[in-house]
Amino acid sequence: MFAQRSFADRVFLVVLCLTLLFGTFLRLPSSIFAPDKPLHTIGAIHPEAGFKGIGFDEGLYRNYVNSIIREGLSEYPVIVDHYIEVQRQLTGSILPPVRFLFILSAYLWHRIFGTEALAALHDVAACFSVLTLFLATMFSWRLKGRAWALGVAALMSCAPTQIHMSQHALVDGFFTFWALLSLWLLWENLRAPRKPVLLVLYTISLSLLVLTKENSFFVFVALLAIMVVNRWLGFGSVTKEILVCTFVGPLFGVVALVFLAGGIETLLTVYKLSVGKNYTLTYAIVTGDGPWHRYMVDLLLVSPIVFLLAIGSAFRLDRTKTAELYLTIFIAASYAIMCNVKYGMNLRYANMWDMPLRFLAFSQLVTWGSLLRKYQTTVITSAVLLICAFELRQYVVLFVQHPLYELITEGLLRALRILKSPLAPGM
Repeated sequence: MFAQRSFADRVFLVVLCLTLLFGTFLRLPSSIFAPDKPLHTIGAIHPEAGFKGIGFDEGLYRNYVNSIIREGLSEYPVIVDHYIEVQRQLTGSILPPVRFLFILSAYLWHRIFGTEALAALHDVAACFSVLTLFLATMFSWRLKGRAWALGVAALMSCAPTQIHMSQHALVDGFFTFWALLSLWLLWENLRAPRKPVLLVLYTISLSLLVLTKENSFFVFVALLAIMVVNRWLGFGSVTKEILVCTFVGPLFGVVALVFLAGGIETLLTVYKLSVGKNYTLTYAIVTGDGPWHRYMVDLLLVSPIVFLLAIGSAFRLDRTKTAELYLTIFIAASYAIMCNVKYGMNLRYANMWDMPLRFLAFSQLVTWGSLLRKYQTTVITSAVLLICAFELRQYVVLFVQHPLYELITEGLLRALRILKSPLAPGM
């Protein structure tokens, strides 16, 4: 019996490692396989992104990293002041340099490996996409055990938007890692309250989340919502220490941004200009608006099977499904705010929902598989493999065969040939 159990454990670990390696492989930048010129033969195995240009946001991030390389970190307030001068002269909004952690990570990558700014940004995005895959696996293991970890790892490995974020120098995949880490650490603190190490890690993760992107506000509200409904759903114990850390962590992040900007007035000016001029940015007006269910439409276009399974799982929730309820509240609370941001909707911002949605989808597969107890493992495994194959096909269609860069509804509809007029490069 012990030998059989030991063999089963070894098989599980091998399969899990292979799954994670496959997901890592899909997230590696294509330049790793051909540093000087893309190899089209590799593209048959490693799907190479169809968009080859430098996106507008990527160019700005590159400029910020180059500014640190030239001026040094001590001159960061000068970089912020320069942004304010430029932004005041523009009719629309450009991303601010207060997304500091992503920019700093690329600068440190440049210092360690000697890569130029844009390549460093690409590498950081790919690296944190891989870390998100491993984090999602560990989080799922802690939520419901190793079988769930393997199932979610497989679904996350082939998630189209996760792979897409790894192939471009964009902050959203990087942000997803810190959002998911904060969500996991809150779970651990609720289940095992008053553990100093967990409380410190939770505080740090929230601080770094604020230093990453202003969307941290959505995560913060969602975490508060989880703690509010905890009174009825019983995820764990909401202690005074958890509440203090939930507010102190973001406060530390804000204080750090104040020092980086050179003063609180400067920081407020940055956000006022960034948010205010976004309402006059033509691109945001054309592509960032829509009804409250726009994110649902976009998710249905990119990952229809996963999304429908997750919706089905949500309709089967009860008080015994603690993990599913926890993740559902996170999605619902953050969704409620994000779908009401005028001219501020983009599927890139929903990247942090990929793991919760796939966890819920796997939950639905387990429910169906339980109807055939004798063949449960076979049914679930087959279903996961088929979904992974479909998800990879979706990635190839959307991001390899078509030059999609921004995850806007029009671009998705054209790539899927629902709208059939010509697609402009980079849309």
